[in-house]
Amino acid sequence: MIVDQLSLARQLDMVFKELQQELSELCSGTIFVHIRNNLVGKFGVRHLPLEGTDGQVEPKTSGLTDIQQRALRKMALDALKYKTNWTHGEINFDFTVRQSKLCTSVQFESNYNMSNLLVRKTN
Repeated sequence: MIVDQLSLARQLDMVFKELQQELSELCSGTIFVHIRNNLVGKFGVRHLPLEGTDGQVEPKTSGLTDIQQRALRKMALDALKYKTNWTHGEINFDFTVRQSKLCTSVQFESNYNMSNLLVRKTN
């Protein structure tokens, strides 16, 4: 399979499938996806492995359920509709479970390269 023949949505779907086991053990974090030329490169999850109060580590809570993971993946795929006019950057999907409800947000970061801009302006 050649990655550059896959849509960004299909690549993102593959990312979520790869992270499925890790997400099943997390109740909060940020999924990051680095994009270059509309191709997913590096991706992963940022999270706090231990949480506590007053110096006491809290017991590990359960992670995202299958239903919550599907909802997070759907939100991520829907968010691609808001990615416009850039091919390089990063997308961050923040998630947390509060009172058994999944809360999410998306952050886009577009990246541009000045040398590419200068080459286009001089031609």
